[in-house]
Amino acid sequence: MARPRPPGFPPGFPPDETTPRKHGASARELSGGQRHNRALGADTIKVFLGDHAISERADVMMATTLGSCVSACIHDPVRGVGGMNHFLLPDLPESELEGDGASARYGSVAMERLINDLLAQGAEKRRLQVKLFGGARVIESSYDIGGMNSRFAINYVRVEGLILAGHDLGGAAARRIHYFPHSGRALRRMLNPTTVVDTITQERHFMSNLRRDPIEGDMELFTPDPSGDA
Repeated sequence: MARPRPPGFPPGFPPDETTPRKHGASARELSGGQRHNRALGADTIKVFLGDHAISERADVMMATTLGSCVSACIHDPVRGVGGMNHFLLPDLPESELEGDGASARYGSVAMERLINDLLAQGAEKRRLQVKLFGGARVIESSYDIGGMNSRFAINYVRVEGLILAGHDLGGAAARRIHYFPHSGRALRRMLNPTTVVDTITQERHFMSNLRRDPIEGDMELFTPDPSGDA
């Protein structure tokens, strides 16, 4: 039996037809890479693993694809500013406590950086509304990183006194998320496992080498599928 669809998530939404487009947004808004989505009428910022982005523009949409990773979509409804992050593991190991490096791939750092940037843009912590996505078990293993990420994210929201506006976590399928930071609206599409075979293979390889070979900078863990969706 299919799991009930959370309120606000339609059965599907138009495919992402993208063409390059430039505008005068800030460097932070462009940090994830930008394209224009004609179907949804918005400039799309793609948020990669270890990245985050914020915006207050009504015509901006953020997009990411998640397997065991988790994204927090955070919004201040009064200020009209919001943002999205994308992290792979819950906690930052001691080996990466110094310097920026790739530490934002860890939830404890990703959440702090996103919230701090929102506060710097006039958001107030007491008003922040959080939607959480991802944390699927896409790899057959006794090590359930998706579950760990999900538990971390929910606990973080609770401990920090933020408002949990909704969550879609767990399961066994990858997700594509489209988020409108100005309004806080989020769209979720579950992905067919046959379309993400390469993605799952890549994630398995990445996880097996993560502790041994720390990465520097950002990388796109999930490659776009052939349809061109963001």
